[in-house]
Amino acid sequence: MNPVHYLVYLFPIATLLALFAFFYWYWGTQRAPLAKRLITPPEEAPREQPRFTFAGRCHPLVRRDAIPILLITAVYAVTAFAHLGSLRAPQSAWDFGSGESATFSLPEAVQVSQLWYYPNLGTGKYQVEISEDGVTWLTLWSRTETDEAGSEETVYYWADSTGYGESFAMTQNYNQLFKWNELTFENPQYIRYLRITGQANKGLLELGEVALFDMAGNRVEVPGSVSPLFDEQDMVPDKPTYYDEAYFDEIYHPRTAWEHIRGIEPYEISHPPLGKLIMGIGIRLFGMTPFGWRFMGTLFGVGMLPLLYVFLKNLFGRTSIATCGTILLAADFMHLTQTRLATIDTYAFFFILLMYWFMYRYLTLPAGTPFRKCALPLFLSGLFWGIGAASKWTVIYGCTGLVVLYFIGLYQKVRDWPAEQPGRVKWVFQILGFSVLVFAVIPAAIYTLSYLPYAMAEGDTSLTGLISAMWENQKYMLSYHSGVTDSHPYSSRWYQWLFDIRPILYYMDNDVAGYTTRFAAFVNPVVCWGGLLAVASCAVQAVRRRCARALFIFIGYLAQLVPWFFIGRITFAYHYFPSVLFLVLALCYVFHTLAEREEMVNWKPAMFAVTGGAVGLYALFYPVLVGIQIPTWYSNNVLGWFPSWPF
Repeated sequence: MNPVHYLVYLFPIATLLALFAFFYWYWGTQRAPLAKRLITPPEEAPREQPRFTFAGRCHPLVRRDAIPILLITAVYAVTAFAHLGSLRAPQSAWDFGSGESATFSLPEAVQVSQLWYYPNLGTGKYQVEISEDGVTWLTLWSRTETDEAGSEETVYYWADSTGYGESFAMTQNYNQLFKWNELTFENPQYIRYLRITGQANKGLLELGEVALFDMAGNRVEVPGSVSPLFDEQDMVPDKPTYYDEAYFDEIYHPRTAWEHIRGIEPYEISHPPLGKLIMGIGIRLFGMTPFGWRFMGTLFGVGMLPLLYVFLKNLFGRTSIATCGTILLAADFMHLTQTRLATIDTYAFFFILLMYWFMYRYLTLPAGTPFRKCALPLFLSGLFWGIGAASKWTVIYGCTGLVVLYFIGLYQKVRDWPAEQPGRVKWVFQILGFSVLVFAVIPAAIYTLSYLPYAMAEGDTSLTGLISAMWENQKYMLSYHSGVTDSHPYSSRWYQWLFDIRPILYYMDNDVAGYTTRFAAFVNPVVCWGGLLAVASCAVQAVRRRCARALFIFIGYLAQLVPWFFIGRITFAYHYFPSVLFLVLALCYVFHTLAEREEMVNWKPAMFAVTGGAVGLYALFYPVLVGIQIPTWYSNNVLGWFPSWPF
């Protein structure tokens, strides 16, 4: 190994040392008793509760909060939407599901070296035949060859009926949809006529576009064609990349969203439907294009930032802390990469944020608050828990924390009810009955109604048919997820997530010598490592200071992480994504406890240094978060912090 490469290890060492130094200093400031303030703005004054309680002030926004909210959101939106995906992709398609054949002619015979094709919906395979004169036909065959190293390669060649191999050589499997698939021929032939015959596995077999390339690599023009297979030739990219086609789990979720839009029975049913229905809004707006199926997730990722800002301001009451916390989420690697990917994890995070925010607003209401004032935050917390659960089961895991916090808060409100105020028993029955409605009945209704596209595809939209479609899918999902045990080169377990040990690589392209294009999902090390130390600090402060806010954050973090201790299916780094919310909250809690001692410590430079460190790493790693081509020396000597990182 080049000795220069070892310099890359200075980056993680420096980051860790800086974080440990910060927390060593932090705990040094916490040893002294909290100083009394002589003149303190009431909205920033620390409240000392006689008992452990969540009740307290929920700090509102002020006019000056508009500037950081708008600025952070706008800057992040630019980085998130930049080069998100193409607005152009084949939209028309030829359905070969009935097993029909289609014949196409070129103006003149051309020697063709490659054939690209862009599948739409359906799976199956195609028989491809060519002719120079329209009389004698050659069939495209495929065979698998093994080289001396034992590697297998599929070879495509033209032959008559004596050919050996698979004559339905052009496949359309589930993992090939909405991608440009390339066939390179071993023995190029002159083509004047092209005949394609489909063989569907079930129902549809839609082929979106076909492109032919001559020996020089130039695309063969098919002038004046009105066929769905040659009518969008200007959408054929020079070189297919993630920008032009689906990657990773985009072969599942956008396809399902498109099937829901078209009223077709969905292929991917391993998650609840609502996340795909939300994704479908972008497809309706921008077409079945990479930008269209990624748009809503990226928009939700942008929307998380102002919501988090308000949450942080409610929690801690300081514009500076809310600003830095929002920047920490905006600078998180996984937040950027995951929300630019058309999967449903973004929606889970978004609704987890909302359900905890409104639960906190309910918990801060003092004992004796009338039922009518408690109802709205409880309703909104339950509503967003129901919407989130109908998007992904990850939200259901987080509900355990919500339930724990709810009952702790209920106990405290009953315990601290003013002795002189009547109506405690009535209030308890009202709250319990309303909670059953908003946390059980309404979420169950939302969850069931999200299966309406399933019932419509099956032709039975009655209540019985809807419930049946929902229930059968629950049984399937339980069976499916318990059986996902195959190995994967980028899988990881929960204890690896805590330390950023194994990112998941979503895309890699090393076609240009000396350069690489790739991106992966993992947490910004400042947020990951610093947040973990901050979560531990919350656990200590919840006991040491009897601090409810610290307990709130610690319970939320455990609720998202602990269920993964007992899940045996294969897991990946992105399953840690919802926990990032509580890592950020925990770091902001540390900033808050420093701010309480501002008469004794100059805390803001330390907070700005931590936040600035996260922003610096965001800039350093930005190319491998969004897929910008970089020199391999930069990847190896700057970004490859650990051998397990795919850079």
